[in-house]
Amino acid sequence: MIDPTHALSVVRQARLLELSRSSVYYRPEPTSATDLALMRRMDELHLEHPFAGARMLRDMLRNEGHEIGRKHVATLMRQMGIEALYRRANTSRRHPSHRIYPYLLRNIAIERPNHVWAMDITYLPMKRGFVYLAAVLDWATRRVLSWRLSNSMTADFCVEALEEAITRYGAPEIMNTDQGSQFSSSEFISTLEANAIAISMDGKGCWRDNVFVERLWKSIKYEEVYLHAYDTVSDARAGIARYVTFYNQRRPHSSLDGRTPDHVYFTSRPLSAAA
Repeated sequence: MIDPTHALSVVRQARLLELSRSSVYYRPEPTSATDLALMRRMDELHLEHPFAGARMLRDMLRNEGHEIGRKHVATLMRQMGIEALYRRANTSRRHPSHRIYPYLLRNIAIERPNHVWAMDITYLPMKRGFVYLAAVLDWATRRVLSWRLSNSMTADFCVEALEEAITRYGAPEIMNTDQGSQFSSSEFISTLEANAIAISMDGKGCWRDNVFVERLWKSIKYEEVYLHAYDTVSDARAGIARYVTFYNQRRPHSSLDGRTPDHVYFTSRPLSAAA
């Protein structure tokens, strides 16, 4: 947007674009190795103790020998997009001008593929940085229908994952998400509306509504991500692709009576709905 080589000065360009000069000259600093290690450990602790806020995480880290204060823990939590259960995760921070839709899943039986899909975002640590993972999950069969990685929590990678799932498997009757700005954005909502998909959003702070996606995140992190320190985003993408194939095709699920998501999804799905 700002062109340093343009005849107009940078200050003049900033004024014309109504940008602050500080934002023009600001260059983001990479996250330090120390903070990346702390974030990795905090991610593990958050999965095991999702009720822990900044103070409790600080004390847990101090008991493990880390010198860290509550404010720094809170800063890293914001960067990771996590908070204690009783306060919805920052990956789900709503935009004040976006419309929020009602929760549609109360007291309904979800027993068939493509009845309800769920979607969420999580933080993934790498050796020298981190990325965010978005995934579309079929609620009844636990099958991962599509996913995307991104280095920022914008709406575009969520829309891409949603569009891929619809293209490959047809549209669900209902899409359930939290109230995050990515899922209440005009791009995401218009994609749902264009495919006649009913929109369901969890109540504020109702973390249990997307519990199946939370279980997916725990499986991915403990069975894949924490076992491999990805060097690059390409490595992370290859690792997640490998794990999702295993998860769908070979990993038995106790909630599915020991069957795999692929087996339940494709044997239960009407042929007319096939992509």
